[in-house]
Amino acid sequence: NKEESLTKNKRFVSVLNSLRSRAQDYVDTNGVVKIKKEEWNDYYLNIISHNNFPTAAGLASSASGFACLTKCLSLLYNVKEEYANELTTFARLGSGSACRSMYGGWVRWEQGEDNESGKDSVAVQVFPHLHWPNIRMLILVANSGEKDVGSTDGMQKSVQTSQLLHFRSTQVVPGRLKHIEAAIQNKHFPAFANIMMKDSNEFHACCLD
Repeated sequence: NKEESLTKNKRFVSVLNSLRSRAQDYVDTNGVVKIKKEEWNDYYLNIISHNNFPTAAGLASSASGFACLTKCLSLLYNVKEEYANELTTFARLGSGSACRSMYGGWVRWEQGEDNESGKDSVAVQVFPHLHWPNIRMLILVANSGEKDVGSTDGMQKSVQTSQLLHFRSTQVVPGRLKHIEAAIQNKHFPAFANIMMKDSNEFHACCLD
């Protein structure tokens, strides 16, 4: 419930500039060009965003926000994907988890192998949301205040200090992904819950490492 200039928000500016660099002509429903692609830099944006989740409280508000922003800007700028799932790479410039929020259902974030460009680090929908229709997520908000340490700062510090995090990414996660995808495919809740809790507990351990 506040108004602010976003020009100092590096993550927002990164998403905005990346999408605007790919902007095409804005054409109305009658086929008339209203804004030429080279004119977009002359336009200001007034973005009004509403979120029914607490912000910066650990409930993926940045993920949903940047996913929504990416989708809206891509439609406004008429951005066309050059390869499958490319829009998710724009979303993760704002928040890593935002790439997974671009789609519904069960989504996997591919690590990718092109470390220089990061183009192949995309999010892919593994199963649609109707695949397992009777599963639900219940969220109880115990504290809606902002976290003492933001997600980006916390992850960067963990990369610098946690040996367990590196072990997870190279030795644990690849196999665990296969197992949890199998559990989702087979709708096997005990296996799904067991893997999910192991992963959650390891994330806490990385913060303590």
